[in-house]
Amino acid sequence: MTTKSQALLNWIDERFPLTSTWKAHLSEYYAPKNFNFWYFFGSLALLVLVIQIVTGIFLVMHYKPDGTLNASGIPVAFASVEYIMREVPGGWLIRYLHSTGASAFFIVVYLHMFRGLLYGSYRKPRELIWIFGTLIFLALMAEAFMGYLLPWGQMSYWGAQVIINLFSAIPVIGPDLSLVIRGDYVISDATLNRFFSFHVIAVPLVLIGLVAAHIIALHEVGSNNPDGVEIKKKKDANGIPLDGIPFHPYYTVKDIAGVVAFLFFFSAVVFFAPEAGGYFLEYNNFIPADPLKTPPHIAPVWYFTPFYSILRAVTYPLFGLDAKFWGVVAMGASVVIIAFLPWLDRSPVKSIRYKGPVFKIAVAIFVIAFALLGFLGVKPPEYAFFGVIPGAPVAQICSVLYFAFFLLMPWYSKIDKCKPEPERVNFK
Repeated sequence: MTTKSQALLNWIDERFPLTSTWKAHLSEYYAPKNFNFWYFFGSLALLVLVIQIVTGIFLVMHYKPDGTLNASGIPVAFASVEYIMREVPGGWLIRYLHSTGASAFFIVVYLHMFRGLLYGSYRKPRELIWIFGTLIFLALMAEAFMGYLLPWGQMSYWGAQVIINLFSAIPVIGPDLSLVIRGDYVISDATLNRFFSFHVIAVPLVLIGLVAAHIIALHEVGSNNPDGVEIKKKKDANGIPLDGIPFHPYYTVKDIAGVVAFLFFFSAVVFFAPEAGGYFLEYNNFIPADPLKTPPHIAPVWYFTPFYSILRAVTYPLFGLDAKFWGVVAMGASVVIIAFLPWLDRSPVKSIRYKGPVFKIAVAIFVIAFALLGFLGVKPPEYAFFGVIPGAPVAQICSVLYFAFFLLMPWYSKIDKCKPEPERVNFK
C-alpha cells in the first residue's frame, strides 16, 4: 500500500474496526480445509438474499399496493405488475429475477439445511447457529407468503384466503387473530397493504438481522466439516488450527466458482423457463384476482407443499377440537421441531460418514417422505398414484414418517453402530 493509502486506512481504523473485522471474518478466520460441494449453499443463500433485496427495490419503484379496480375493471395492483412486465424498460427481467429468486432461495436453503443434517452441523457447540438458521427459515416462509399475495392474481388471492382462514381454527383467539391479519372481514385492499408493508420493510429487517446473527455465531465457534472434527483442538505454536486455512483467499475464490455455476443455471431458468412449468409462477396468477370465482384447486407454491400436505393429512378431530385445528398444529410443529435437532441427536459422532446404517436408512426414508409430501401438496386431495393408489393415505403415512424421524432420533441415534471419528480431517 502507498503511504497515503495506509494513512487513510489508519484513519478509518481509528474510528471504525475495518481491518480487525476483515481479519476476524475473512483473512484470519480459519475454516476446515476439507470443505466439499455441500458448503457452497451457505454463500449462495447470501447471494440470493442480495438479489432479492436489489430486485425488490426496483420493483417497489413501480408497484402499487392497491386492490381496488381501475377504469378497465382490473385491480390496480395486478395492473401495476403488468405495467412492470410490459412497459418498464427491463421490468420483465427484474420481475423474473425476483420471482425465480424466491424459488432459488428455498432451493439453496433446503440444501444448506440438508448439509447441516448430514454432517451434524447442529451439534455442540453450534446449537445457537442452528436455532438462528431455523428462525431464518421461518422468516423466509413469512416473507415468501406475504410477497405471494402482492401480484393480486387468482392464486395469490385464494391462497392467502385459505392460509389466513387456518388461523381461525385456533380456539378462542382464532377468529380475532384472522381479522387482525386480514385487516378486514375478507381479503381486501387493507390485507394487501399490510402484507406489502411487512414484505418490504418489517420481515426483511428481521431476516437481515437473523442472517447477521447466524454468521456472527458461526464465526465465534467455527465452521463444521464433513468429518465432524473440531479443528480448534489441534493448533500449531502460533495458535493456528493445523487443519484450517484462511477463508480468504481460499474459500472466497472457491465460492466464486460456485456462484458462477449457480448463475449459469439461474440465468437459464430466468431467460428460458421463468414459470418453471407453473411451479415457480402459477398460471392462475396471470389472471386478475376475482373474489367471486374460486379456482378448482388451490395449492401453495412448491416450497410450502410438504408442510401443506401435513396439514391436509390430519382428518380426524381429537379432544373435542376439529381436524382443522390439529392440522394447523401439525403443520406448525413440522417446522418448529427442526430447531430441536441438537438435543434429539444422541449419536457419539457428528458426521454421517461415521454414523451407522440405522441413521443412514432413517435419513433416506425422511428424504423420500419429504419429497412425496411436497409432490402431493401440489395435487388435489383426491389425487391417486397411477389412478389406483389414493394420495391421502400416502400423505398420512409420510407425515408419520416425517415426525418419526425426529421423535425417534434419541433412540435410533443412540443404538446405531458408529465408526470412531478421526483425530484430524482427511480427504479419503
